[in-house]
Amino acid sequence: MSARAAWPLGALAPPPRRLPATVSSTPRRLLALVAAAAALVASLAGCGGGGGGGQSSSGSGGTTPPTPTPVQNTQPVIVDQGLGGFANLLFTSVTICAPGASTNCQTIDHIQIDTGSTGLRIISSVLSPALALRQQTDASGNPIVECAQFVDGFAWGPVKIADVRLAGEVASSVPIQVIGDPALATIPAACSNVGPPENTVDAFGANGLLGVGFFLQDCGDACVQSTFPGIYYICPASSGCQPARVTLAQQVPHPVSMFASDNNGTIITMPLIPATGQATASGTMTFGIGTQSNNGMSNVTVIPADPNTGNITAVFNNHTYPTSYIDSGSNGFFFGNGIFPVCSPPDADFYCPATTQSLTATIRGGNGASATVNFSVANAETLTMNANFYAFSNLAGEASDTTTFAFGMPFFYGRSVFTAIEAQTTPAGTGPFNAF
Repeated sequence: MSARAAWPLGALAPPPRRLPATVSSTPRRLLALVAAAAALVASLAGCGGGGGGGQSSSGSGGTTPPTPTPVQNTQPVIVDQGLGGFANLLFTSVTICAPGASTNCQTIDHIQIDTGSTGLRIISSVLSPALALRQQTDASGNPIVECAQFVDGFAWGPVKIADVRLAGEVASSVPIQVIGDPALATIPAACSNVGPPENTVDAFGANGLLGVGFFLQDCGDACVQSTFPGIYYICPASSGCQPARVTLAQQVPHPVSMFASDNNGTIITMPLIPATGQATASGTMTFGIGTQSNNGMSNVTVIPADPNTGNITAVFNNHTYPTSYIDSGSNGFFFGNGIFPVCSPPDADFYCPATTQSLTATIRGGNGASATVNFSVANAETLTMNANFYAFSNLAGEASDTTTFAFGMPFFYGRSVFTAIEAQTTPAGTGPFNAF
């Protein structure tokens, strides 16, 4: 295991900006733990989240897991207007049930899908009070609360227990974060100081977030062995909230990893879309990698990620970006600084070249595997002239960190993108890795 947060150490995306009507650069990769976590990672001898994976589906070292009884493992996903009118946000529906209940359930739509973070997070105001989800507590019975830190703000709320249903899959007794719960409304300064609050549907831009990234928990051993201001808290009624260490079982986990089967990763499949964009784009999210007949790995390239950070390496225009990633939660390609003309303020984080640029980048993994990626960058202001369009394959902007190339939602159009969970076995080796 390893310390982790879905946002790599030192890597930041552009601050959120809204282009006319449709575009916001709101990535949903959780911020990295504070710098002390890096030192802690180095001290965790003998952990490691796996690695490996071949350059293709026939890569050496992998074993095929036993095939379970097939269940429905695919459900629809969509890019549409959503709840905030932002471009390139990928949504699905999630069913939440009281633990062990077969009928006390609620299906919630417009949950954003994020391959760059871990865990299910639901805005409190959209949850039915009838669910009465049980509060996660420490050994002394104190409520456990989390401050989920994003590039553009933070989400504060308690960790509660629910059964989670996706397609025909069920994850039982899953810790999830309930954002903006009025019962625990007092936010410690160590959390609120990291940016603006995103504790409502309007501020968050979605009814919740489904993090289906690389890692089994959203913090891991770092939060077991030490306290980090601004991550996990206990909130005794008598003394207020204070940073706390939490066990792995108490943390918000990857819900897919808790399925009885099809629990080693996800595949997001999206169609090609026109260069001018389109109103919506519908695809599928499939659970499991190499576990059923519909989630095999033929004709794909496997790119292992760093087991501590989830990073890969990108090379573009003779420049190496060592803290790069593939992330459905970022709504554009974000890379470089000053490479192309930018749009007019307040949208100056997005590129607005005079003509559409046809480009090529190389993605490299930890084992030397590589893939060539062809992509394009269009004028963001021109793209968004059609106020009814929300899906764009060529939206891009500047990254505030020159070591980072974010392959955001535009990368997913016209591809099936595999995200393998750390320490989970697949036919191409052990996660974490991407494949496409």
